[in-house]
Amino acid sequence: MNDVIVAGREAAERQVEDWLDVYGADDASAAELLCDRHDPAAVAFTLVEPDLSSVSFTYGELADESRRLATVLAGKGVQRGDRVPVLLGKRRELVVTLVALWRLGATHVPLFTAFATGAIALRVEGAGASVVVTDASQRDKVDPLDVSVLDVDDVTAEAASAQPCTEDVAVGGDGVIVQLYTSGTTGKPKGVPVPLRALASFQAYQHYSLDVAQDDVFWNAADPGWAYGLYYALMTPLAAGRTSLLFNGGFTPDSTVAVMKEFGVTNFAGAPTMYRALRAGADTSGISLRRASSAGEPLTPDIVEFGLQKLGCEVRDHYGQTETGMVIGNHWYSDVAMPLKAGSMGQAMPGYTAGIVDGQIAIDLKASPAVWFTGYDGAPEKSAERFTDDRAWYLTADTGKVDDEGYFSFTARDDDVILAAGYRIGPFDVESVMVTHPSVAEVAVVGRPDPEGIRGEVVEAFVVLNTGFTGGDVLEKELQAVVRDGYSKHAYPRAVHFVESLPKTPSGKVQRFILRREGA
Repeated sequence: MNDVIVAGREAAERQVEDWLDVYGADDASAAELLCDRHDPAAVAFTLVEPDLSSVSFTYGELADESRRLATVLAGKGVQRGDRVPVLLGKRRELVVTLVALWRLGATHVPLFTAFATGAIALRVEGAGASVVVTDASQRDKVDPLDVSVLDVDDVTAEAASAQPCTEDVAVGGDGVIVQLYTSGTTGKPKGVPVPLRALASFQAYQHYSLDVAQDDVFWNAADPGWAYGLYYALMTPLAAGRTSLLFNGGFTPDSTVAVMKEFGVTNFAGAPTMYRALRAGADTSGISLRRASSAGEPLTPDIVEFGLQKLGCEVRDHYGQTETGMVIGNHWYSDVAMPLKAGSMGQAMPGYTAGIVDGQIAIDLKASPAVWFTGYDGAPEKSAERFTDDRAWYLTADTGKVDDEGYFSFTARDDDVILAAGYRIGPFDVESVMVTHPSVAEVAVVGRPDPEGIRGEVVEAFVVLNTGFTGGDVLEKELQAVVRDGYSKHAYPRAVHFVESLPKTPSGKVQRFILRREGA
């Protein structure tokens, strides 16, 4: 690093310590820090409907409405320490409900609106919840459960005439304000308690990695039912007093472009699948972003180039987990920004020191003051798996590597690594090469048992094609040659399957374990 970057990094570390003092204080109040301390006339969210109609929602309105709703919720038995699942779309009432819960010292348990009853039940039961907040559009999913159901429209109507709550519960920096459940491709989801002090880490990401400026039109399009959307589309803008867009609609390439153009978005964040969909068929003419960021899955180099050509700036990859928030990134803020390296997800974020331990990306707990995860709720054995025996490192269970300049690269989830003829092959490396072929819209690479029983596993690829291409033997051979010639002979896919879509979690992560199954 040059002297300017070193000085910028040192200043950033001091700023993170200052934020930790604020959000980690013993008397810290979530409602105060996320709402009440900001200018009441300032706009918290621009609420956008699918028809692109919009309304500005100020911090003053949020303060008043959440105080009144807190009074109603308290009257229905919600109190400090209660875990309250909330099943709502990206609407005004979602934000009001969360701040109202935090006024009471209660813990928000996010539920994704695409969940069916089974996924909801796992989280409600895991949290030990007795009440769920939802609306008419989601009610049928919750009614079968043994909980009290509050319709948000009913309680909001009641709150309109209620007296505002005048005293907030200050839970302090270690107080849990969110309990989010991992999406988990196998096994039951695990509860991740998020303390108030985690906001120091979240604000560091927004400032240094996303570089959200005061005059930006910021839109994180991720759903707040999941970590990236909840942490960085809702909680962090509120903590920092920034204005952001909240679009009450599902993702489509056309709707995303329409929102960007109508509201003049300058700073955008979303999942790689969003960028791939935009690249595949959206008319992005007229879009000019100052910053574009990606998280959730590794970002293939072709999307970086797409950003430069079609969005006005490169797309920068960032890395994190539900348990940590974002911890590594290609930071945008000028004082800590480094040039991109193809395939790298960047450097450790201010407040964190990262390394490689037994092949895994890991966080040095003694040198990372911003770390806030201490273990899963009620799962000590699972918690122990995420730390070295001496509790010196947090283990991500993601394999990767780091170069001499501190650039980290993702290889695979630990259980996705392919062991073929003595080689350890990372799916992402092969996918990054295959996606450069003009026929490939999306690709997932997995290891399957070698039918000849020689190599242990063989590499197989599942490919979604761009419009205008047809799968077959000729294209399969082309794609195999792309890997052989562009990456390595040992890693080329022995079979290429052409599929209509890839299996994914609701948050957009490819479920490779499904593809590994026999007969996939």
